[in-house]
Amino acid sequence: MRLIQSKSIADQVEELLRGRIREGLYAPGSRMPSESELSDEMGVSRATVRTVLAKLAVNGLILRKQGDGTYVNAMMQKVSANLGNVWDFSYLIESNGFAPSIQPVVTESRIATEKEALALALEPGEKLLSLIRLFYADTRPVILARNVIPLSLVCVPIEQIDGRLHIRDILQNYCKKEIAFVITDIHSARAGADVAATLSKQPNDTILELEVSFFSDDSTPLVLGSNYFDDAVLRLSLVQAWT
Repeated sequence: MRLIQSKSIADQVEELLRGRIREGLYAPGSRMPSESELSDEMGVSRATVRTVLAKLAVNGLILRKQGDGTYVNAMMQKVSANLGNVWDFSYLIESNGFAPSIQPVVTESRIATEKEALALALEPGEKLLSLIRLFYADTRPVILARNVIPLSLVCVPIEQIDGRLHIRDILQNYCKKEIAFVITDIHSARAGADVAATLSKQPNDTILELEVSFFSDDSTPLVLGSNYFDDAVLRLSLVQAWT
């Protein structure tokens, strides 16, 4: 392991192990290497590895079984889908037994509203990339997703953006940005005429709205999202690791 002077050894070991779990190198439910194997591989003390593993266990990422070893918490697949992968709607649709697909509806540049400019720390009059997309469960539209990204972050002409990608992949591929954390507000709302027509609902039907803000690791706002969710078709389950 190549050490970074600005970070403690324990922090670097934790970051590496979290990354392996997140990326599936250590798959949900699988047995992890032993303390001594990790110690030898990374060139750190067993005490450091033991401390890091204890923290990951408290966070719910791993399960330590006396006399058997350390296992990746199998429930972390659900955690990843709901949290780490930033509301992976395609996974959500799949987990409900449907085939997911994404249809881009609008990909355009426009001026930020006052509310959007404030939330994204923009100056009045700055432009946004506006993405409106429809998620399907088999052939039924179930989620209407509206996202806005500061146009200054976009590195390519908007005509090159593939709206069928997940929002995290859009940020990675076209903005060279990574999502570090997300703040989500979930509440019931009345379906407006456009949302009702898109999701085959009646106007003023109750529907779930997920308002999501995506941030980088330095707390810079990257994306705002308003997602309208047909909970009559999809079941939304949240799994959280407690610290």
